Amino acid sequence: MSIRGRGIRKAFGTPPQEVIKGIDLQVNEGEFVAITGRSGSGKSTLLYIMSSLDPATAGDLELDGKDIQAMDEQELHQFRNEKMGFVFQFHYLLPELTAIDNVLMPARKTKTENSRRERALGLLKEFDLEDKRNRLPGELSGGEQQRVAIARALIMEPRYIFADEPTGNLDSVNGDLVLQILKRISREQKAAVVMVTHDPDYAAMTDRHIQLSDGQVVA
Repeated sequence: MSIRGRGIRKAFGTPPQEVIKGIDLQVNEGEFVAITGRSGSGKSTLLYIMSSLDPATAGDLELDGKDIQAMDEQELHQFRNEKMGFVFQFHYLLPELTAIDNVLMPARKTKTENSRRERALGLLKEFDLEDKRNRLPGELSGGEQQRVAIARALIMEPRYIFADEPTGNLDSVNGDLVLQILKRISREQKAAVVMVTHDPDYAAMTDRHIQLSDGQVVA
């Protein structure tokens, strides 16, 4: 179970301007990796390519030994839903659904909502949200909303978790809590966790970090 990228490039615009310039990388099972660099260095673009949300212009990308870019839309959608979890800077919870129903959203897509309800309750309890399970997002604090979003990302027991500035809108207490949750998941569930962050303290809490500058790995 690993992520392998070789010669990954990404260009935008006309004429094409490269923002990712021939990157090779590998992230192994159970590894917590930070992608760091200044604003505009290509951090989020690389994360989106690694997570299949945005195709590379050139290069090879394998997850589970499978060529992600060779999959058709249906295969890719199934792979994402079953093997990947996503956490973003903004929680993207559905405002009309309760906390537990938001957590169960990915399970609805595979019609496993009932069988995963117990896991959803367990995750909410683990994240100290058990008493908030029937509240709407608007009735939760920012830190609580982000923890619900992480529980949603974990409901399908993914092998790969991609987090784009997951602490960006949180205070230091909630930011530390989110980092501890991600760290524990990589260790206990052997998930590969890849996180974009601009915070050197949070990068230091990961197993290693990939530092980008102008679309290239510099450290």
